[in-house]
Amino acid sequence: MLKLCGLQMSNYYNKVKIALIEKGVSFKEETAMISQDPAFLARSPLGKIPFLDLGNGQTLCESQVILEYLEDAYPQVPLLPKDPLARARMRELIAVLELNFELVARRLYWAAFFGGPPPSEETKKEVRRELKKGLRAIRQLAKFSPYAAGTEFGWADCAAANHLPLVGEAVKAIFDEDVYGDYVASVNDYLRIVGERPSMKRTLDDRKAFIKNREGGREKGG
Repeated sequence: MLKLCGLQMSNYYNKVKIALIEKGVSFKEETAMISQDPAFLARSPLGKIPFLDLGNGQTLCESQVILEYLEDAYPQVPLLPKDPLARARMRELIAVLELNFELVARRLYWAAFFGGPPPSEETKKEVRRELKKGLRAIRQLAKFSPYAAGTEFGWADCAAANHLPLVGEAVKAIFDEDVYGDYVASVNDYLRIVGERPSMKRTLDDRKAFIKNREGGREKGG
């Protein structure tokens, strides 16, 4: 049986988890932290999470690579359109979401979510500028009709349903403003619709429980 390894609070872990659930693939979950330990690197070459343990000593890392594998290995429930251009458009949207929006906002996460020192004014200025560029591209590429890339649930939703709320929370925590501005109604409507899917409900419930347990453990340890 496949084993998804990582942290249930991770947006990239949950991106893969949603795809597995949507496809009806049986899998187990293993809590794993990033590490440079040789034993861990044997399973995840860069010491990153998430990674997928295929059994028999085989693993795959990088969330998008894992989605590609799942699409090839379990084609019965497709999460990628048949049309070549539509497939490329979905990959394009994911690339923009992850490289030009979520990755930019990640510079705020340490302060926003983990009690780290506030980012410098220079960092905040850079992040604000790059987020505006990324959001402009998302507004151009995303359909939200009702799903991120069109009428069918797919890869883009596995990504967007996790990344969009997290970026919003980080920006609110650091800048005390809504990163989506006049686009917020479209984003919220989309998140409400996608949040009604069983795969998303299960993933969100598991994420909340995981965070609650970690916080409870820290309180007991302190």
